[in-house]
Amino acid sequence: MNPPRLPHDFITARLVFPLLILLLGAGQQAAAQGTRLLRDPDVGPNHIVFVHANDLWLVDRDGGDALRLTAGEGAETGPAFSPDGRWIAFTGEYGGNTDVFVVPATGGEPQRLTWHPGADVAQGWTPDGQLLFQSSRYGQPTRLWQFYTVPVSGGMPRPLALPQGYQGEMSADGDWLAYQEIGYWDPEWRNYRGGQAQPVSVVSTETWERRTPPWDGERQMAPVWMDGAPGTASSSTSRAAICTSSTLPQVPLASWR
Repeated sequence: MNPPRLPHDFITARLVFPLLILLLGAGQQAAAQGTRLLRDPDVGPNHIVFVHANDLWLVDRDGGDALRLTAGEGAETGPAFSPDGRWIAFTGEYGGNTDVFVVPATGGEPQRLTWHPGADVAQGWTPDGQLLFQSSRYGQPTRLWQFYTVPVSGGMPRPLALPQGYQGEMSADGDWLAYQEIGYWDPEWRNYRGGQAQPVSVVSTETWERRTPPWDGERQMAPVWMDGAPGTASSSTSRAAICTSSTLPQVPLASWR
């Protein structure tokens, strides 16, 4: 005599119900942990802009709920507030191309500022409110990248007098530009001492005289300005923790040669 068969709906319910309980518990645990993978923060006069899930988000400096600024299909990265805090520049991947955009800090439609078929990557701002970006539009074997500026209102980009620059930032007074000259094919390679191991540099925007910091042969990258002095991440063995924690060693500009 065969045992009675259970109804199909009963079997399905027995399988689905534990799965729903498991998913509910996982969702509650994730909510308790808070939002993760927040990247590329930039601090403005009253707000902080950051990247989450390839979109830009804005939150008050005192905390609170974040406002989503972009919702494009492509990735938005590298946001930076304008000096007056009215605009946010960023790099957008729209329509299969990488270009520079700005969006009002209060929210609105992003405006495209570059139109070259090659990649244009936002770097920040100049003190007079122009957007600074990197492009390889006129690249050649001995000069792959260069810095350009473009007004918020749009127009033809103008190159800086610097022969080559991959990543950089201008000082608040506009007198100096700290930059990384070349891009790295593997920036996470620790203890690297090959040809790509180069120091960051600082140039005067008046004379374009170049200075470099004290250097032990390590690879320096991603320069920023902090309290009027340039800082950089380093791949030095003695400063490996600095790269891990994303803090930056600062070197007074007077000690640069």
